[in-house]
Amino acid sequence: MSENKKNFEIPRPVFPKRAVITGGMPYGNKELHFGHVGGMLVFADTYARFLRDRIGKENVIFVSGTDCYGSPIAEGWRIKHENGEFDGSLEEFVNSNHEKQKNTLKSYGISPNLFAASGLGRSKEIHAEVTDWFISSLHKKGQLNQITTMQFFDEKAGVFLNGRQVIGKCPVEGCTSEKGYADECDLGHQYMPENLINPVSTLTGETPSMKPVTNWYFKLRDYEKLMQEWVAQLQKRKDVRPVVCKTISEFLKPPVIYVKREFEEKYFTLKNSMPEHNYIEDKKKPSFTIEFKELSDCDEACRILTENGIRYRTGKTLVPFRLTGNIEWGVPAPVLDGVEGLTVWVWPESLWAPISFTQTYLEQIGKDRDEWKNFWCSKDAAVYQFIGQDNIYFYGIAEPAMWMAQQENDVKSSNPDEGELQMPIIVANHHILFLDKKASSSGDVKPPMADELLNHYTPEQLRMHWLGLGLGQRSVSFMPKPYNPLAKPEDTDPVVKDGLLLSNVYNRIIRTAFYTTQKYFGGILPDNAPEEKFLEDAKKAVLEFERHMSKFAFHQCTYVLDSYIRNGSKYMSKNITAELEDMDALKQTLANLFHIIKTAGILLHPLAPFGTEKLREYLQVDEKIWSWDNIFEPLTFFTGNNHELKFLPPRTDFFTKHESQFTNEE
Repeated sequence: MSENKKNFEIPRPVFPKRAVITGGMPYGNKELHFGHVGGMLVFADTYARFLRDRIGKENVIFVSGTDCYGSPIAEGWRIKHENGEFDGSLEEFVNSNHEKQKNTLKSYGISPNLFAASGLGRSKEIHAEVTDWFISSLHKKGQLNQITTMQFFDEKAGVFLNGRQVIGKCPVEGCTSEKGYADECDLGHQYMPENLINPVSTLTGETPSMKPVTNWYFKLRDYEKLMQEWVAQLQKRKDVRPVVCKTISEFLKPPVIYVKREFEEKYFTLKNSMPEHNYIEDKKKPSFTIEFKELSDCDEACRILTENGIRYRTGKTLVPFRLTGNIEWGVPAPVLDGVEGLTVWVWPESLWAPISFTQTYLEQIGKDRDEWKNFWCSKDAAVYQFIGQDNIYFYGIAEPAMWMAQQENDVKSSNPDEGELQMPIIVANHHILFLDKKASSSGDVKPPMADELLNHYTPEQLRMHWLGLGLGQRSVSFMPKPYNPLAKPEDTDPVVKDGLLLSNVYNRIIRTAFYTTQKYFGGILPDNAPEEKFLEDAKKAVLEFERHMSKFAFHQCTYVLDSYIRNGSKYMSKNITAELEDMDALKQTLANLFHIIKTAGILLHPLAPFGTEKLREYLQVDEKIWSWDNIFEPLTFFTGNNHELKFLPPRTDFFTKHESQFTNEE
């Protein structure tokens, strides 16, 4: 080697001492469809399993749960109840769906420490306490305002309309959603109710009127500068996806109104009656822009434009974040300044629900609930929140701003390593499409339920396929052959194809090693140390996998495994034949092969938990094998010498295809 050639290794990523992983909470009005599982929860579970192996399972808390409250659930129950599809109470309806969701997660090997429910059992009680504390502390700090807005009222039904009980077109510029609800659309854009285009009551089909209501709002706009500084920090991080920074930045702009050019002449006659603003001309666009310094000025301009029949769209910007409402089915809001009878809007309380779920879990395992601060407030800890890109507004804007507002508050601890709520690390996936279209249970394209897919595939086939899609980079379509009307009989099923690495290649390596050991050595694991090349190859795979996992590049992790396992298969095919006379050479080959099996098994453990646990069972080793503390050690480090493997019967599979995929010949 040349003296000038430096031999250096890329520094290994640093992981926190403790971690919380959260998976976005599914609504309690339905079972889980494939997007819940394949678009987000499988990723959260894989990272939680990885961190348990990497930093110790006692240092990791993975929480999720059923989002029990809100108008979509109350409205879903009302419709089913009226149609005779569900006979019980609203709470029984939610509980039924919660149990179904839990069972689905279990079927897929998704392993939260606690899958709670914000409106059921002990987690309901603790969640109500945390909600009271969170909102009350923001109020004490002066971060809340009472704001009177206009709320939709159905004159025919004689009731206020909440959330999903009104539908129209989103007024935010550039948004094409036809599913605009009371003050947010199905793509997560926020707006004032009076700006919703063409609203219709879902109760009667009538156009609703508007009446004033007063609620508590968080002063979100006060945190614009801090949010800009935070985003600047995020943009330097390699573990934050560009879609997160891009989406947050879109809301950190001055409030603007886009007006169709056909109204330009009329606008100029009103210009002087409107609050101070800048007129921005862009002849390439079909509209012109007026920009304001203050949101209140923008709102006043909207009022003037509306009164004069001028059509417009508002831009994305920070608006006061509503915390309360008047829907009956919700967490009771604390009584502030004598205002009673309000409930908490479902979105804000779902943001701090993981904190209450962490407390619930700690109580369940006999620990002090106050230990939640060790996971949420310690500088040695990190919070990883797995979501879909539609929810970046809530997790990437509203939540961090409220966390900032709490920084001088009573999350403090006597431990000097603890203090403010740590800013979350947001892991946002792009859309997982279904047959090239955006899938939504409330949309025209009805996605399959997660449980339905298990009639065609094994959970590990689906896990490997979804993890390999690259949803961190772009939206990708899920194209399962049994659901694809355009698929031809001779076409390869992409889900089955991605599962072949395990069901064919890795299976064959494991079976060959076991059967050969049983045939020639009585099932006793060879004591030979793996050769240096195999130790180095394993180390390279481990370090590449770790680096990709630290950036949540799950598809890259699958590539590392694909290359490593297939190279192991080539080595096996070349060196193990039906008859071998040199038993010493065979022992060495098996020692090398078992090192490949062990290393691949540890890396696969977070991705394919069922098959890898079966492998551990037949290796007859305890769970210490999954710990990364000794990941570079050979198998004999865990077994000792003269170790007997569990007998592997003929045709035993560790990773199998679904029964529907076997031909009659098989």
